[in-house]
Amino acid sequence: MKTVEQLLNHAKALLPRRYSPSETLSELAAGALVIDIRGDEQQRADGLIPGTLVIRRNVLEWRCDPVSPWRHPSVTNHQQKIILFCNEGYQSVLAAANLQILGLSFASDMESGFTGWKASGLPTKPYDLDKIS
Repeated sequence: MKTVEQLLNHAKALLPRRYSPSETLSELAAGALVIDIRGDEQQRADGLIPGTLVIRRNVLEWRCDPVSPWRHPSVTNHQQKIILFCNEGYQSVLAAANLQILGLSFASDMESGFTGWKASGLPTKPYDLDKIS
């Protein structure tokens, strides 16, 4: 048995690196697929990051597996750079570790999540249900 802290440390060890909010912004501009896995309630309350994709956590692995019949059209191959974020950076570590296990060798996450992004003064936009994929 493991503690939650051990589980998080194990997940972090599977990732090639973790990105700061400002590094994530640069990676997004360079073409990385940045995915918001936060819940609907958090997105409504706090807004979204422009240029990112929303994929619900409960379907993430199916949408991000390049060979899955349910993959999102933006996911094209196992070498694609994918950066996940949640609200504070805990759920995204575990989710990114699962993507690593699926063979997405450049999957990682953003440290401190949306909270860190917003605290860094980086751009956000209001939640718009019509724009959610």
